[in-house]
Amino acid sequence: MASFGDFNRVNTNVTALSARLSLNKINSELADSRLKLSTGKRINSAEDNSAGYAIATKINSRVKGLEQALQNVSDAKSMLDVVEGAYNSIMDNLIEIKNLSIQAANDSISQDDRTLIAHQMHSLGEDINNIANESTFNGIDLLPTNNTSLSIQSGDAIGDTFSINLAAVDILNLFGGAKNLDVDSDGVLAGDAVGKLAIIVNGDHIEHGGDTANDDRGEIEFVFDYPNGVEQVVVDDADFNSMISHVDQAISVLNSHINELGINQRSLSSKEENLTQAITANNAAYSRIMDTDFAKEQSNSVKLQILQQTATAALSQANMGPQAVLGFINQ
Repeated sequence: MASFGDFNRVNTNVTALSARLSLNKINSELADSRLKLSTGKRINSAEDNSAGYAIATKINSRVKGLEQALQNVSDAKSMLDVVEGAYNSIMDNLIEIKNLSIQAANDSISQDDRTLIAHQMHSLGEDINNIANESTFNGIDLLPTNNTSLSIQSGDAIGDTFSINLAAVDILNLFGGAKNLDVDSDGVLAGDAVGKLAIIVNGDHIEHGGDTANDDRGEIEFVFDYPNGVEQVVVDDADFNSMISHVDQAISVLNSHINELGINQRSLSSKEENLTQAITANNAAYSRIMDTDFAKEQSNSVKLQILQQTATAALSQANMGPQAVLGFINQ
Protein backbone atom coordinates (compact mmCIF):
# COMPACT_ATOMS: atom_id res chain seq x y z
CA MET A 1 0.00 0.00 0.00
CA ALA A 2 1.32 3.41 -0.94
CA SER A 3 2.18 5.72 1.92
CA PHE A 4 -0.35 8.39 2.77
CA GLY A 5 0.52 11.71 1.11
CA ASP A 6 2.13 10.38 -2.09
CA PHE A 7 0.48 12.83 -4.46
CA ASN A 8 3.21 13.16 -7.04
CA ARG A 9 1.33 10.79 -9.38
CA VAL A 10 -2.06 12.11 -10.47
CA ASN A 11 -3.27 9.43 -12.88
CA THR A 12 -3.64 6.83 -10.12
CA ASN A 13 -4.53 8.07 -6.64
CA VAL A 14 -3.25 5.12 -4.65
CA THR A 15 -3.96 6.88 -1.36
CA ALA A 16 -7.60 7.39 -2.29
CA LEU A 17 -7.90 3.76 -3.35
CA SER A 18 -6.53 2.62 0.00
CA ALA A 19 -8.88 4.94 1.87
CA ARG A 20 -11.84 3.69 -0.19
CA LEU A 21 -10.89 0.06 0.50
CA SER A 22 -10.80 0.78 4.20
CA LEU A 23 -14.13 2.61 4.01
CA ASN A 24 -15.77 -0.27 2.10
CA LYS A 25 -14.54 -2.75 4.68
CA ILE A 26 -15.91 -0.62 7.53
CA ASN A 27 -19.23 -0.18 5.71
CA SER A 28 -19.47 -3.96 5.27
CA GLU A 29 -18.76 -4.59 8.95
CA LEU A 30 -21.24 -1.88 9.94
CA ALA A 31 -23.89 -3.47 7.72
CA ASP A 32 -23.25 -6.85 9.37
CA SER A 33 -23.49 -5.21 12.79
CA ARG A 34 -26.81 -3.58 11.94
CA LEU A 35 -28.11 -6.88 10.55
CA LYS A 36 -27.23 -8.61 13.81
CA LEU A 37 -28.99 -5.88 15.78
CA SER A 38 -32.07 -6.00 13.53
CA THR A 39 -32.43 -9.81 13.48
CA GLY A 40 -31.15 -10.49 16.98
CA LYS A 41 -28.92 -13.23 15.57
CA ARG A 42 -25.13 -13.30 15.71
CA ILE A 43 -25.03 -15.87 12.87
CA ASN A 44 -27.39 -15.03 10.02
CA SER A 45 -25.93 -17.39 7.41
CA ALA A 46 -23.42 -20.18 7.14
CA GLU A 47 -20.93 -17.63 5.79
CA ASP A 48 -20.81 -15.88 9.17
CA ASN A 49 -19.69 -19.00 11.07
CA SER A 50 -20.04 -22.29 9.23
CA ALA A 51 -19.22 -24.54 12.20
CA GLY A 52 -21.41 -22.59 14.59
CA TYR A 53 -24.27 -22.57 12.06
CA ALA A 54 -24.07 -26.36 11.66
CA ILE A 55 -23.98 -26.97 15.42
CA ALA A 56 -26.87 -24.55 16.03
CA THR A 57 -28.96 -26.20 13.30
CA LYS A 58 -28.46 -29.59 14.94
CA ILE A 59 -29.44 -28.20 18.34
CA ASN A 60 -32.49 -26.48 16.85
CA SER A 61 -33.57 -29.76 15.26
CA ARG A 62 -33.38 -31.42 18.67
CA VAL A 63 -35.37 -28.61 20.27
CA LYS A 64 -38.15 -28.95 17.69
CA GLY A 65 -38.23 -32.70 18.23
CA LEU A 66 -38.41 -32.29 22.00
CA GLU A 67 -41.20 -29.73 21.65
CA GLN A 68 -43.24 -32.16 19.56
CA ALA A 69 -42.53 -34.93 22.05
CA LEU A 70 -43.77 -32.64 24.82
CA GLN A 71 -46.96 -32.09 22.82
CA ASN A 72 -47.31 -35.88 22.41
CA VAL A 73 -46.97 -36.38 26.17
CA SER A 74 -49.51 -33.63 26.86
CA ASP A 75 -51.96 -35.26 24.43
CA ALA A 76 -51.41 -38.61 26.15
CA LYS A 77 -52.16 -37.03 29.53
CA SER A 78 -55.37 -35.56 28.13
CA MET A 79 -56.28 -38.99 26.79
CA LEU A 80 -55.73 -40.56 30.20
CA ASP A 81 -57.89 -37.85 31.77
CA VAL A 82 -60.74 -39.16 29.62
CA VAL A 83 -59.99 -42.70 30.80
CA GLU A 84 -59.95 -41.55 34.41
CA GLY A 85 -63.34 -39.87 34.01
CA ALA A 86 -64.77 -43.08 32.53
CA TYR A 87 -63.29 -45.18 35.35
CA ASN A 88 -64.80 -42.87 37.96
CA SER A 89 -68.24 -43.09 36.34
CA ILE A 90 -68.03 -46.88 36.11
CA MET A 91 -66.89 -47.07 39.73
CA ASP A 92 -69.94 -45.04 40.78
CA ASN A 93 -72.15 -47.55 38.97
CA LEU A 94 -70.42 -50.51 40.60
CA ILE A 95 -70.86 -48.96 44.03
CA GLU A 96 -74.53 -48.42 43.26
CA ILE A 97 -74.87 -52.06 42.13
CA LYS A 98 -73.28 -53.15 45.42
CA ASN A 99 -75.67 -50.97 47.43
CA LEU A 100 -78.60 -52.46 45.56
CA SER A 101 -77.27 -55.97 46.22
CA ILE A 102 -77.02 -55.20 49.92
CA GLN A 103 -80.55 -53.82 49.88
CA ALA A 104 -81.94 -56.84 48.01
CA ALA A 105 -80.14 -59.26 50.36
CA ASN A 106 -82.32 -58.00 53.19
CA ASP A 107 -85.43 -60.12 53.89
CA SER A 108 -87.39 -57.04 54.94
CA ILE A 109 -88.21 -56.32 51.28
CA SER A 110 -90.58 -58.22 49.04
CA GLN A 111 -89.91 -60.16 45.89
CA ASP A 112 -91.59 -57.38 43.92
CA ASP A 113 -89.03 -54.96 45.35
CA ARG A 114 -86.23 -57.34 44.39
CA THR A 115 -87.64 -57.41 40.86
CA LEU A 116 -87.36 -53.63 40.63
CA ILE A 117 -83.83 -53.79 42.01
CA ALA A 118 -82.92 -56.48 39.46
CA HIS A 119 -84.08 -54.25 36.62
CA GLN A 120 -82.10 -51.34 38.03
CA MET A 121 -78.94 -53.45 38.34
CA HIS A 122 -79.37 -54.63 34.77
CA SER A 123 -79.72 -50.99 33.65
CA LEU A 124 -76.61 -49.94 35.58
CA GLY A 125 -74.72 -52.70 33.79
CA GLU A 126 -75.87 -51.29 30.46
CA ASP A 127 -74.70 -47.84 31.58
CA ILE A 128 -71.24 -49.27 32.31
CA ASN A 129 -71.06 -50.70 28.79
CA ASN A 130 -72.30 -47.43 27.28
CA ILE A 131 -69.56 -45.53 29.11
CA ALA A 132 -67.01 -47.99 27.73
CA ASN A 133 -68.36 -47.58 24.20
CA GLU A 134 -68.40 -43.78 24.36
CA SER A 135 -64.94 -43.29 25.87
CA THR A 136 -62.89 -42.22 22.85
CA PHE A 137 -60.09 -39.79 22.09
CA ASN A 138 -59.30 -38.78 18.50
CA GLY A 139 -61.20 -41.83 17.31
CA ILE A 140 -59.30 -44.19 19.65
CA ASP A 141 -61.35 -46.56 21.81
CA LEU A 142 -60.00 -45.97 25.30
CA LEU A 143 -61.97 -48.83 26.87
CA PRO A 144 -61.81 -51.41 24.08
CA THR A 145 -63.43 -54.83 24.05
CA ASN A 146 -59.95 -56.39 24.27
CA ASN A 147 -56.87 -55.18 26.11
CA THR A 148 -54.63 -53.13 23.86
CA SER A 149 -51.46 -51.06 24.09
CA LEU A 150 -50.59 -47.62 22.73
CA SER A 151 -47.06 -46.38 22.07
CA ILE A 152 -46.38 -42.71 22.86
CA GLN A 153 -43.36 -41.05 21.20
CA SER A 154 -42.06 -39.27 24.29
CA GLY A 155 -38.68 -38.09 22.96
CA ASP A 156 -36.77 -37.20 19.81
CA ALA A 157 -34.89 -40.51 19.53
CA ILE A 158 -36.09 -43.82 18.11
CA GLY A 159 -36.19 -45.58 21.47
CA ASP A 160 -37.89 -42.73 23.34
CA THR A 161 -41.32 -44.35 23.58
CA PHE A 162 -43.76 -44.89 26.40
CA SER A 163 -46.28 -47.75 26.41
CA ILE A 164 -49.79 -47.29 27.77
CA ASN A 165 -51.99 -50.34 28.33
CA LEU A 166 -55.69 -49.76 27.76
CA ALA A 167 -57.66 -52.34 29.70
CA ALA A 168 -61.01 -53.69 28.57
CA VAL A 169 -63.45 -52.43 31.17
CA ASP A 170 -67.08 -53.51 30.82
CA ILE A 171 -69.51 -55.98 32.41
CA LEU A 172 -67.83 -58.96 30.77
CA ASN A 173 -64.31 -58.00 31.85
CA LEU A 174 -65.29 -56.80 35.32
CA PHE A 175 -67.49 -59.76 36.22
CA GLY A 176 -66.85 -62.41 33.62
CA GLY A 177 -64.26 -65.06 33.00
CA ALA A 178 -61.73 -66.22 35.52
CA LYS A 179 -61.84 -62.91 37.36
CA ASN A 180 -65.33 -63.36 38.73
CA LEU A 181 -68.54 -64.83 37.37
CA ASP A 182 -68.32 -67.51 34.72
CA VAL A 183 -69.58 -66.40 31.34
CA ASP A 184 -72.38 -68.67 30.23
CA SER A 185 -75.18 -68.29 27.71
CA ASP A 186 -77.61 -70.44 29.70
CA GLY A 187 -77.78 -68.11 32.69
CA VAL A 188 -75.93 -70.29 35.18
CA LEU A 189 -74.03 -68.46 37.88
CA ALA A 190 -70.71 -69.95 38.92
CA GLY A 191 -71.44 -72.17 41.90
CA ASP A 192 -75.18 -71.64 41.55
CA ALA A 193 -76.74 -74.80 40.14
CA VAL A 194 -80.21 -73.25 40.27
CA GLY A 195 -79.25 -70.74 37.59
CA LYS A 196 -80.86 -67.56 38.90
CA LEU A 197 -78.20 -64.98 37.96
CA ALA A 198 -75.52 -64.78 35.29
CA ILE A 199 -73.34 -62.58 33.14
CA ILE A 200 -74.28 -63.45 29.58
CA VAL A 201 -72.74 -62.41 26.28
CA ASN A 202 -74.42 -61.96 22.89
CA GLY A 203 -77.68 -63.47 24.05
CA ASP A 204 -80.68 -63.00 26.27
CA HIS A 205 -81.84 -65.37 29.00
CA ILE A 206 -84.84 -67.31 27.75
CA GLU A 207 -86.86 -66.41 30.86
CA HIS A 208 -86.09 -62.69 30.85
CA GLY A 209 -88.95 -60.54 29.63
CA GLY A 210 -88.64 -57.61 27.29
CA ASP A 211 -84.85 -57.36 26.77
CA THR A 212 -83.83 -58.77 23.41
CA ALA A 213 -80.55 -56.86 22.95
CA ASN A 214 -77.34 -58.72 22.26
CA ASP A 215 -74.35 -57.12 23.99
CA ASP A 216 -70.85 -58.45 23.33
CA ARG A 217 -69.69 -56.58 26.42
CA GLY A 218 -71.87 -58.72 28.68
CA GLU A 219 -75.06 -58.18 30.65
CA ILE A 220 -76.16 -58.72 34.23
CA GLU A 221 -79.11 -61.08 33.81
CA PHE A 222 -81.66 -62.56 36.20
CA VAL A 223 -84.07 -65.47 35.88
CA PHE A 224 -87.69 -64.37 36.01
CA ASP A 225 -90.92 -66.13 36.89
CA TYR A 226 -94.49 -65.02 36.23
CA PRO A 227 -96.77 -66.06 39.10
CA ASN A 228 -100.31 -64.94 38.29
CA GLY A 229 -98.95 -63.15 35.22
CA VAL A 230 -96.80 -60.83 37.34
CA GLU A 231 -93.07 -60.65 36.55
CA GLN A 232 -90.83 -61.55 39.48
CA VAL A 233 -87.19 -62.47 39.82
CA VAL A 234 -86.42 -65.93 41.14
CA VAL A 235 -83.33 -64.76 43.03
CA ASP A 236 -83.66 -64.47 46.81
CA ASP A 237 -81.73 -62.83 49.62
CA ALA A 238 -78.95 -65.47 49.51
CA ASP A 239 -78.38 -64.92 45.80
CA PHE A 240 -78.12 -61.16 46.24
CA ASN A 241 -75.84 -61.73 49.21
CA SER A 242 -73.58 -63.76 46.93
CA MET A 243 -73.72 -60.96 44.38
CA ILE A 244 -72.13 -58.59 46.92
CA SER A 245 -68.87 -60.52 46.83
CA HIS A 246 -68.90 -60.55 43.02
CA VAL A 247 -69.35 -56.78 42.92
CA ASP A 248 -66.51 -56.40 45.42
CA GLN A 249 -64.30 -58.40 43.08
CA ALA A 250 -65.37 -56.24 40.14
CA ILE A 251 -64.51 -53.13 42.16
CA SER A 252 -61.14 -54.67 42.94
CA VAL A 253 -60.51 -55.31 39.24
CA LEU A 254 -61.38 -51.72 38.40
CA ASN A 255 -59.23 -50.44 41.25
CA SER A 256 -56.23 -52.25 39.79
CA HIS A 257 -56.85 -50.50 36.47
CA ILE A 258 -57.17 -47.14 38.25
CA ASN A 259 -53.90 -47.81 40.04
CA GLU A 260 -52.14 -48.56 36.75
CA LEU A 261 -53.73 -45.45 35.25
CA GLY A 262 -52.38 -43.31 38.09
CA ILE A 263 -48.88 -44.75 37.62
CA ASN A 264 -49.01 -43.94 33.90
CA GLN A 265 -50.25 -40.41 34.59
CA ARG A 266 -47.43 -39.84 37.08
CA SER A 267 -44.84 -41.19 34.62
CA LEU A 268 -46.14 -38.89 31.89
CA SER A 269 -45.99 -35.91 34.26
CA SER A 270 -42.35 -36.75 35.01
CA LYS A 271 -41.59 -37.03 31.30
CA GLU A 272 -43.33 -33.71 30.73
CA GLU A 273 -41.11 -32.07 33.34
CA ASN A 274 -37.94 -33.67 31.96
CA LEU A 275 -38.80 -32.63 28.41
CA THR A 276 -39.43 -29.05 29.54
CA GLN A 277 -36.03 -28.93 31.22
CA ALA A 278 -34.33 -30.44 28.16
CA ILE A 279 -35.99 -27.90 25.88
CA THR A 280 -34.83 -25.06 28.14
CA ALA A 281 -31.23 -26.34 28.25
CA ASN A 282 -31.01 -26.86 24.49
CA ASN A 283 -32.55 -23.46 23.79
CA ALA A 284 -29.91 -21.91 26.03
CA ALA A 285 -27.15 -23.68 24.08
CA TYR A 286 -28.70 -22.55 20.79
CA SER A 287 -28.93 -18.98 22.07
CA ARG A 288 -25.28 -18.84 23.08
CA ILE A 289 -24.28 -19.76 19.54
CA MET A 290 -26.84 -17.88 17.46
CA ASP A 291 -28.16 -14.90 19.42
CA THR A 292 -26.65 -11.44 19.40
CA ASP A 293 -25.12 -9.94 22.54
CA PHE A 294 -26.83 -6.55 22.15
CA ALA A 295 -24.57 -4.69 24.58
CA LYS A 296 -21.44 -5.91 22.82
CA GLU A 297 -22.83 -5.44 19.32
CA GLN A 298 -24.09 -1.94 20.04
CA SER A 299 -20.63 -0.94 21.30
CA ASN A 300 -19.12 -2.42 18.16
CA SER A 301 -21.64 -0.54 16.02
CA VAL A 302 -20.73 2.80 17.65
CA LYS A 303 -17.03 2.07 17.05
CA LEU A 304 -17.70 1.27 13.39
CA GLN A 305 -19.74 4.44 12.91
CA ILE A 306 -16.82 6.52 14.22
CA LEU A 307 -14.40 4.65 11.95
CA GLN A 308 -16.79 5.23 9.04
CA GLN A 309 -16.67 8.95 9.64
CA THR A 310 -12.88 9.00 9.92
CA ALA A 311 -12.48 6.84 6.81
CA THR A 312 -14.82 9.14 4.88
CA ALA A 313 -12.77 12.15 5.96
CA ALA A 314 -9.54 10.37 4.98
CA LEU A 315 -10.99 9.52 1.53
CA SER A 316 -12.02 13.14 1.07
CA GLN A 317 -8.53 14.35 1.93
CA ALA A 318 -6.96 11.73 -0.35
CA ASN A 319 -9.13 12.90 -3.26
CA MET A 320 -7.97 16.50 -2.69
CA GLY A 321 -4.27 15.56 -2.42
CA PRO A 322 -3.37 15.46 -6.16
CA GLN A 323 -4.28 19.12 -6.48
CA ALA A 324 -0.89 19.83 -4.90
CA VAL A 325 0.80 19.07 -8.26
CA LEU A 326 -0.81 22.21 -9.70
CA GLY A 327 1.93 24.10 -7.91
CA PHE A 328 4.50 22.42 -10.13
CA ILE A 329 2.60 23.36 -13.29
CA ASN A 330 2.12 27.01 -12.30
CA GLN A 331 5.84 27.39 -11.73
